[in-house]
Amino acid sequence: MIKSLDEAVSDDTLAIGDSSSSVKMVAFGKKLKDRQIQEWQGYYINYKLMKKKVKQYGNQIKAGALDRRTVLKDFSRMLDNQIERIVLFMLEQQGVLASRISELNKQQDSLQEQPDISKISELREAYRDAGRDLLKLLFFVEINAIGLRKILKKFDKRFGYRFTDYYVKTRANHPYSQLQQVFKHVGLGAVVGAISRNLADLQDRQGSYLSIYDQPSLPLQDSVVDSMRAAVDRLSNSTNFLNFLAQHALIMQEEFPTPVEEQVDDQRYHFMSLILNLANTFLYMVNTYIIVPTADDYSMSLGAAATVCGIVIGAMAVAQIFSSVYFSAWSNRSYFRPLVFSSIILFVGNVMYAMAYDLKSIPVLLLGRVFCGLGSARAVNRRYISDCVPLKIRMQASAGFVSASALGMACGPALAGLLQINFKIYKLTFNQDTLPGWLMAFAWLIYLVWLWISFREPANETEVNNGPQEPANNVENDALEKGVAQPLLLKAEVDQQDDENDQEYDESEEALEESRQPANSIADAYRLLTPSVKVQLLIYFMLKYAMEILLSESSVVTTYYFGWSTGTVAIFLACLGLTVLPINVVVGSYISNMFEDRQILLASEIVVFLGILGSFHVVIPYSVPQYVISGLIMFVAAEVLEGVNLSLLSRVMSSRLSRGTYNGGLLSTEAGTIARVIADVTITLAGYLGQSRLLNVTLLPSLLICLVSIIATCSTYNSLY
Repeated sequence: MIKSLDEAVSDDTLAIGDSSSSVKMVAFGKKLKDRQIQEWQGYYINYKLMKKKVKQYGNQIKAGALDRRTVLKDFSRMLDNQIERIVLFMLEQQGVLASRISELNKQQDSLQEQPDISKISELREAYRDAGRDLLKLLFFVEINAIGLRKILKKFDKRFGYRFTDYYVKTRANHPYSQLQQVFKHVGLGAVVGAISRNLADLQDRQGSYLSIYDQPSLPLQDSVVDSMRAAVDRLSNSTNFLNFLAQHALIMQEEFPTPVEEQVDDQRYHFMSLILNLANTFLYMVNTYIIVPTADDYSMSLGAAATVCGIVIGAMAVAQIFSSVYFSAWSNRSYFRPLVFSSIILFVGNVMYAMAYDLKSIPVLLLGRVFCGLGSARAVNRRYISDCVPLKIRMQASAGFVSASALGMACGPALAGLLQINFKIYKLTFNQDTLPGWLMAFAWLIYLVWLWISFREPANETEVNNGPQEPANNVENDALEKGVAQPLLLKAEVDQQDDENDQEYDESEEALEESRQPANSIADAYRLLTPSVKVQLLIYFMLKYAMEILLSESSVVTTYYFGWSTGTVAIFLACLGLTVLPINVVVGSYISNMFEDRQILLASEIVVFLGILGSFHVVIPYSVPQYVISGLIMFVAAEVLEGVNLSLLSRVMSSRLSRGTYNGGLLSTEAGTIARVIADVTITLAGYLGQSRLLNVTLLPSLLICLVSIIATCSTYNSLY
């Protein structure tokens, strides 16, 4: 039996020994050898030979014996030969499996004439055995893909080339390319289809003449088939709505967690605690957007200009810049206490926001929103999913996190539109301006009680890890059947850098390589970002800036140009929020399977640019259709862009950013929050020029930042996977 891929380490190294001491790492070449299927040993990529070649090239170039052009030509030929051997063996094994299935089909035909329950059961198990052998083949393909990716990265690092981009670009789309076989997996998909169809036919269909082709919505309930389909999907980089939506959360995780880690997750997971984290996410997003339709009226009622709404809305985002860091650090030690603190601070902040009306105080209003931002526990919500939710449901939990955010964004303005009442109790005023604060204060109070009663603090990781370390066989087999976790090259994970000293490295010895420790600071995390990831963070900044401009100034702009009431503004904003999930269904289920992510990325940026351009007030009079249509185009395109951009980020960001305080989720949150702060400040500053100029003045920076992001995307297009 081969070892589970989940037991293999996703990077060049494998940790052994006590985690508290210096971690010794086993070189990938040795790891590859240990995990080879013995009877297929001669068909794996010869990683050790190629690594030695790279070192020889370096010495020969240094000595002047070889020029770089010769090195590129020789290394390309070597890679072609390695890949050809792998692919031809893969095709041969596909043929063997096809022959087995053909023989099983003949047995199945004979059983249709003379049914025998015991033989049907044996035949069904034989098909499952064929499926398990197919999973071994998928394992073979993937571990070779990892080896190929590693050697390409090592070559680029040693010589400072962009050889990987050149090699993939020239080989992947050529009609005779062997890489094309590895990318598409048409033969493997056909074998999966044959096994699935025959297993479905052998199921008890209660006399029905329908096949799986007639009822595609009724999936075959068989674990082997599910594992095969999942493996092929991952290899071919196909996606679906749930997976696409889950990637929006940018909850970074280890590429191939071990079975021990899965056991830890199972012991730390508590369903009600997860629901409470998602409820916190939902309520916080409602809290963020519930004041947007009325912030301008509230500001004017306190004697300020309508455009001060930008500062009122943005005050929450300013505080969130800081709260994201300390909540992320706090979640290293506890989840319950930061959630309690968050609820109390948000309760106080909303009470202050509501009481500012009767106190007639702008400072109290702003301070209330600052308190709300200081209670942002989204970092805790993300970390709980990343650290405490088992792998088997982590994708669903991540999708739930994104869905809760989207629903909160839509519900916030909708609730504001319903709060059109006015009354007083003693000296407290309850109207459309103050009711959002009172309502959210009450909601956080109820949440705090629920949290106190139902939340269960997860067991400390060190305590859990003190248990038995040997995984059960069934866990190992299940991990194997999970199949391949990343496609060849296209999922270009940004792995940790090799710290081996090439001059002192002995190929026959195990190499000491850098431990995969989390980043220790924002600066450390920033250094782990590749140029393409920095561009993607710029894109995220741009789209958040553009969306904040559209949402935050909507009440001021629509009141000035169209005379919209608070209820009308609330309906418009709620409709925008409700587009989030449907758009992600379309992109995740269809568009992302038809086009490359980088193609969708660039196209979405261009559409956002056109949406911003169409929003400018250049035609008199400025019409409702122009504002609504251009705003909808910009918002929808930005949603598509956000989904694809975060989907890419979740695959290419360094695995060192999967855990710790300064993780990938924190970086994306900070980029988006800073964008919102700058956008809200822009609205307030532009207000000094008059409401007639507000729209164009605020849209101009959005247009320029979008143009810069398009140029940056084009410059790094070939490095986006």
